[in-house]
Amino acid sequence: MLKVATWNVNSITIRLERLLGFLQRVNPDVVCLQELKCTDDKFPTAALQAAGYHSVILGQKAYNGVAILSRHRPDQVDRGFADGVDDQAARFISAKFKELTVMSAYVPNGQEVGSDKFFYKLNWLARLRSYLDRQHRPDQKLVLAGDFNVAPDDRDVHNPEAWREKILCSSRERAALATTLDFGLLDAYRCLHPQETQYTWWDYRMLAFQKNLGLRIDFLLTTRSLSEQLSACYVERDERKGEKPSDHAPVVAEFAGSEI
Repeated sequence: MLKVATWNVNSITIRLERLLGFLQRVNPDVVCLQELKCTDDKFPTAALQAAGYHSVILGQKAYNGVAILSRHRPDQVDRGFADGVDDQAARFISAKFKELTVMSAYVPNGQEVGSDKFFYKLNWLARLRSYLDRQHRPDQKLVLAGDFNVAPDDRDVHNPEAWREKILCSSRERAALATTLDFGLLDAYRCLHPQETQYTWWDYRMLAFQKNLGLRIDFLLTTRSLSEQLSACYVERDERKGEKPSDHAPVVAEFAGSEI
């Protein structure tokens, strides 16, 4: 069995002990991390190695940052889209393990609909789709995981009317995400839970977690060859509880008959 997780840790330094506990308890084969908020040299490689995980990292001081942890050392690692665009934000990393490729993505937030950052987000998602078209085929075994900062539809929003055409829920963001999936990707959670929703993000303010005022914006997207082996996909909601939690909870998927 192959077990893959994704988690926006919102600072690897602050969340390290929680991450180590999660790894011990859940025992995933591969973990995609986002929002590291540290440079490569500050990443806790040694602590994670002691826990049994190799780390490949694309860090950035104070902002962004993505990583992939794995039980086995990857055969190939790509950082960024390599598309000639001058973009210093550390938001995408890919690791290949034999026939399986796992990608960790931290999609820009966008800040406000219509803002410069909003259009940067739409362009970033278009660049992601172009990267997939250049580098991969939908008949390959691919996992694209991460914090996408988009709630795909109203099922993924605690109060759809309050969020209507707001950032994270606007029709243009949803269309851009749908274009990414049109490459040939399926939402692992929705494959098994077509109507039920477990949120993955809750604001730190206004007791949002306690009131379950959340959004589902963190996903594991897979090509069909993997989705056909999908046996479970769930949100580790308890990781949002307790001391110093991230504002995101991890998402975990299990694939019967696959391994790395």
